[in-house]
Amino acid sequence: MDLEVTPALTIPASELGWRFSRSSGPGGQHVNTSDSRADLLWDVARSAALSDSQRTMLLTRLGPRLVSGVITVTASERRSQLRNREIALAKLAEQVAEALAPEPAARRATRPTRGSVRRRLAAKEHRSATKRQRQRPAAE
Repeated sequence: MDLEVTPALTIPASELGWRFSRSSGPGGQHVNTSDSRADLLWDVARSAALSDSQRTMLLTRLGPRLVSGVITVTASERRSQLRNREIALAKLAEQVAEALAPEPAARRATRPTRGSVRRRLAAKEHRSATKRQRQRPAAE
């Protein structure tokens, strides 16, 4: 089953690799016999589904998560291998979509309004007066 990341990008199932192993955590008698942990592997560097600009962007933004151009997503949250496969697919789609998303617009610095500065200073003065009133009277 192909993985639709965005309307413009669908990763063919032939490019996705699976690896299964025994999962830690709960499972009862079944836990020592089933390979329910799912590792999903996708070779970003050699994928035919990506354009050159998308590949460059993914390699740059996913750099720390890649090993030789391959991204690995692991899911072992559920006891069922099928459910962990679904979770791994969703995680991969989310990570790739996030990495392909455009950069948010840079924040432009603004100055505080005159009223907000006045209110802040008035609050400080009020707090200062409160603390001054709590002090012992100075001995003369």
